[in-house]
Amino acid sequence: MQQEKQFLLDLRKYFRLNIYEVKVWTALLSRGIASAGEVADISGVPRSRCYDVLESLEKKGFIVMKIGKPIKYLAVNPEAILERVKKNIRDEADELAMQMESIKETDEFKEIELLHKTGVQHVDVSSISKSIVGRTGINRHIKDMISKAKSNVAVVSTSEHAERNIKLLKGFSQSFAKKGMKVRLYAPSIKAIGQKLQNIEHVEHNASTSFVSVDGREMVFMVSNANVVPDYEVAIWINSPFFVNAVNVLFEESLK
Repeated sequence: MQQEKQFLLDLRKYFRLNIYEVKVWTALLSRGIASAGEVADISGVPRSRCYDVLESLEKKGFIVMKIGKPIKYLAVNPEAILERVKKNIRDEADELAMQMESIKETDEFKEIELLHKTGVQHVDVSSISKSIVGRTGINRHIKDMISKAKSNVAVVSTSEHAERNIKLLKGFSQSFAKKGMKVRLYAPSIKAIGQKLQNIEHVEHNASTSFVSVDGREMVFMVSNANVVPDYEVAIWINSPFFVNAVNVLFEESLK
């Protein structure tokens, strides 16, 4: 019983028929020629549906109607049916391919091409962001970012992180001058810290969070405050020009 059910399901898939059509067609194949009533009895398809199914199969070319009293039906050779189905599939594929080709000329397609060229590329989040745990690891990552910077560095610092960030920046002071880079430190007054800056512009600002932005493409956010045990400090690194530029614009707007 299970094998018979699977056989009918396979025929549905191969010949693109519904279950009633498969049952009626196989009944005719086994009988050769039969009336609608006989087909209903053999196939198990309700007599009320059998006429519609026979008409559908005739239109699809699976059976032939023989005029008489009563009207009888003959099954067409399966090999001929297979060739016809293959041809129909090829014709449909060719027609669909032509339709898809013509889509290139539509305004809608040109618009999605424009979106692709100007929009944000979809990327795997895990490849552009990660968490960094521990003060040593965070400092190392920020130093690595700054050492590779080509045009600009912006450091926004709370009062707790200010002295630490100043020390990081001072180590690259000569490199900034050599590269002609624009470097800004947004932090509270540094006079109280007793630090002098060279080749670094200080913008006095009482920030509520700390982050480092490099070349408008990558950024490190401090998640924990400076009072946390060094080994438990946490920062988030993000490498996304779209996101970093958006944050920088919002920050600049907040200064106004």
